[in-house]
Amino acid sequence: MAATIEDIKVKDTNIPLIFEQDKRLPLVTIQFIFKNSGSVADTTKAGLAKFSAKVMNEGTKKLGSSAFAEELESKAIHISASTGKETFVIEVGCLKEELDNGLKYFDMLLKDPNLAQDAIDKVKTTTLGSLARKENDFDYIASSELNALLFEGSVLANPSLGTVESVKSIELEDVKKFLTDNLVMSKLMVVVGGDIEAEDVKTKVTKIIKSMAVGENGEVKNYSVTKEPKEKIVKKETEQAYIYFGSPYNISVNSEDYYKARVATFILGSSGFGSRLMEEIRVKRGLAYSAYARIDVTKSSSCMSGHLQTKLDSLEEAKKTVKDVVAQFVKEGVTKDELEQTKKFLLGSEPLRVETMSQRLNRTFMEYYNSQELGHSLKELELIGKLSLKDLNDFIKAHKEILDMSFAIVTK
Repeated sequence: MAATIEDIKVKDTNIPLIFEQDKRLPLVTIQFIFKNSGSVADTTKAGLAKFSAKVMNEGTKKLGSSAFAEELESKAIHISASTGKETFVIEVGCLKEELDNGLKYFDMLLKDPNLAQDAIDKVKTTTLGSLARKENDFDYIASSELNALLFEGSVLANPSLGTVESVKSIELEDVKKFLTDNLVMSKLMVVVGGDIEAEDVKTKVTKIIKSMAVGENGEVKNYSVTKEPKEKIVKKETEQAYIYFGSPYNISVNSEDYYKARVATFILGSSGFGSRLMEEIRVKRGLAYSAYARIDVTKSSSCMSGHLQTKLDSLEEAKKTVKDVVAQFVKEGVTKDELEQTKKFLLGSEPLRVETMSQRLNRTFMEYYNSQELGHSLKELELIGKLSLKDLNDFIKAHKEILDMSFAIVTK
């Protein structure tokens, strides 16, 4: 059964419900997804969204972390909170027969999260521990430095985990305010899948939503990538050079040309061994074990980025090769053979992208979230199938902005 979308109306607020029934296993999952409340909402302190999600994973104030976890475990109920760049997600998963209990605890958590000082201290300690371990994760360092260059001066320049300084500065009041501002009805979208009837879902979910504040909606703000190429070199005790690169990509999430960008980037750097970058950097020159490029197009930003590791003494050659490969790609486009191989792969691997219920629900959610009509992904595949070499190469040649590359490098 395909996923459907309809609205639940509570207090004059329409909340979209994305639903797919699947009776093969007696399981149900329900996600409350709050938009414009992931790390894009970290406007006061870097890492606050992720920190707040971790506090939500510390159970309720009444039961405390351990007792809440034990009660869930005894009934095989899973409840967790997490964040993305633009969303804050709280999910409950359980056996069909335990759904009422699952929703009872879910409701308790929403109404009475463990906003106690000891929960804040615990999350602070574990987060600072994670950040300490990241000091020797050179991929993380290069990636964070690249974001800081690409989105300088905006909230997206900050690491989603926060920095040691920002995490140390987070107080109980910050988390309270973040949850009060963001876990609200007007930001909410509900995603449900499993062995349950649609009407039953609506009744149960509406009961929980009724006790939530309406709050402010707030659209996701779009942040531009810096147009001036920049470079940041970080010196560490490393045996390899870590090269991360990125540039603006002038395309929006619901652009009618998005499918062309998908095909172009696949050929340039995201198809693994057949890609241009891999071919030039690994196969022909032996400069790196792997090299990738991808596009990240969301409501909040749009950029191309990529990365590779190379020997310390071949750093400059590897960097020059990346620039040359991208320049040649923009100037000359792709070959007929590259386009045909890409079509075969993208069309042939489609069934693997929708084989599980969670994949299908996520796809329907993304279509709705990006203001696309249902079934947009299938239409996109049809367009890929019909894409001509001339149209693709005209598109590639029109996007010269990807040549304005910034580099973040970790080396010795």
